[in-house]
Amino acid sequence: MKSDEGTRVVWDAGDISRALTRIAHQIIEANAGAEGLTLLGIRTRGVPLARRLGTIISEASGVDVPVGELDITMYRDDLRRNPTRAVGRTQIPGRIDDRVVVLVDDVLNSGRTVVSSLEAIKDIGRPRAVRLAVLVDRGHRELPVQADHVGKDLPTSSDERVTVRLAEIDGEDAVTITRGLGA
Repeated sequence: MKSDEGTRVVWDAGDISRALTRIAHQIIEANAGAEGLTLLGIRTRGVPLARRLGTIISEASGVDVPVGELDITMYRDDLRRNPTRAVGRTQIPGRIDDRVVVLVDDVLNSGRTVVSSLEAIKDIGRPRAVRLAVLVDRGHRELPVQADHVGKDLPTSSDERVTVRLAEIDGEDAVTITRGLGA
């Protein structure tokens, strides 16, 4: 990906791949194996990240890890401000009761998306534990949320925008920072 004026690439496809491999191995270690895991990607870019992590975990452990999609649109606390957001698909690969659910997202910022995800999970079942894996943690928390597995801590100013581009959606893998656009 070429850098436009005001945009700089901080990670390329190789960096993202290495980070996902590292996160996958951290998840296996934290869980003492891959048994009992379910990965749920938070729409939109968390879904392909969860699928990639599921593949890496399965290859490393020999255990098929269920991977699903979680749409949190109706759980968001900003629906009145952004009512045009289209409701997506939630697809849960079996029951999550008494399983370790790993929520997967691209960027952790304020923590509001994660809290909405926890609300959605409460309507689906009662996992034994819920963990959070994110590709990028940029700080700026508004709620007391912390990721268990992070690809990159990327401190940013409030006037910068972190964008994760994934081949499955955007045709390429990259993490960029754009100055002057805000969160």
